[in-house]
Amino acid sequence: MAQPDDCILTTDRLLIRPWRLDEADRFFDIHRRSEVVRWLSGVPMTDRQEALERLERYEEELTADARFGTWAVVECTRDFPAGSVLLKPLPNGNGEIEIGWHLHPDSWGRGIATEAAIALLAYGVANGVEEVWAVTHLDNYRSAAVCHKIGMRLLGITDRWYPDPSLMFWAGSRAGQEPSLDAEEPAPIAL
Repeated sequence: MAQPDDCILTTDRLLIRPWRLDEADRFFDIHRRSEVVRWLSGVPMTDRQEALERLERYEEELTADARFGTWAVVECTRDFPAGSVLLKPLPNGNGEIEIGWHLHPDSWGRGIATEAAIALLAYGVANGVEEVWAVTHLDNYRSAAVCHKIGMRLLGITDRWYPDPSLMFWAGSRAGQEPSLDAEEPAPIAL
C-alpha cells in the first residue's frame, strides 16, 4: 500500500492518518459494537449518520490544531482502518493531554494498539507535549496492558476527568520527570 499524503505517522506495519468520510461504514461498525463502546461512552451507535457526524467533527478538530485529534490506524496490508488512536485534551481538565485507542474486534490481540500508541506518544513529545495521560476503566485490563507496554506509569485511581473512577496512567517527555498531578486513590491492584 502506498503511503497517503495525509499520513502523519508510519510504523513497520501501520499508517496513522485522518479518518475519511468514505470510511463511515467501518467507523460505524466499530462504534455500534457493545464490546468496543463499553470502554468508551458505553452507548453503541445506532445509525450510520452518527458515524458521519463524528468523522466530520474529527476533521474539524484536526483542522483547528493538527497536533491533537483522532486518527485512523490502518495496517499496511489492508485498505481499511483497524480502529482509532487519539491524542487530545482531556475533558474538564486544565490542558492535560490524553492518549487513547480503540480498535475493531477483528484487530484485537495483534499488538496494533501498542504499536500505534508508541508512535503517537513519540509524535506528541516531538510536538511539544510535556506529559501524556491515559485513563482506563478499572477492569479494562487490555488497555492497562497497552499503557504499560508503551512506558506509562500507573499512578492510581482518578475521577478528575470522567464521572466514573478510572485508572490513571502517565508518561513524561523528560528523563526523571515527575507527574504534575496525583491520583485521588492508589490503584487497588498491581496490573
